[in-house]
Amino acid sequence: MAAVLESLTVPRASALPSASLAQVAGSSAARRSYVRFSEFRGLKLQTARSSVSMSFRSRPHRRGGRIVCEAQETAVEVPAVTDSSWQSLVLKSDSPVLVEFWAPWCGPCRMIHPVIDRLAKQYAGKLKCYKVNTDESPSIASQYGIRSIPTVLIFKNGEKRDAVIGAVPESTLTTCIEKFL
Repeated sequence: MAAVLESLTVPRASALPSASLAQVAGSSAARRSYVRFSEFRGLKLQTARSSVSMSFRSRPHRRGGRIVCEAQETAVEVPAVTDSSWQSLVLKSDSPVLVEFWAPWCGPCRMIHPVIDRLAKQYAGKLKCYKVNTDESPSIASQYGIRSIPTVLIFKNGEKRDAVIGAVPESTLTTCIEKFL
């Protein structure tokens, strides 16, 4: 699954630390107003071929472009649970399970997705993480009384042990998880 990068703010070369400027100043790239960011990995700039403009010296200048994320293979995909897989993946699990109830139209749900992804990576092998789209599996949400999303439930030995409602900080979820490991 590919993620969309909606916006990225990149500082001007003059706003960079002097060490970064010194590295760029001696290169031929500095004369063309290009800056290489060694600390940004997984992103590349694709120039737009159709956006060529002419300057007063009649030299073509490329304007614009788009930033593409190449780190998609490193992203953690939290698997989805459906009505048919709920019993086997969540209730019959030997390890604790974190389940995020969400919907695609929910803004706070999109805010908490990266937090759940980090937690899934951090607790890999100790905790299983899943997500339930409440639009696609409303019966699971109603069975557990989900009235607000995002809601995170923690299950242990097939029983609901804890619930966290809303887009909360990562530390809140970590504290909740640590109680059941």
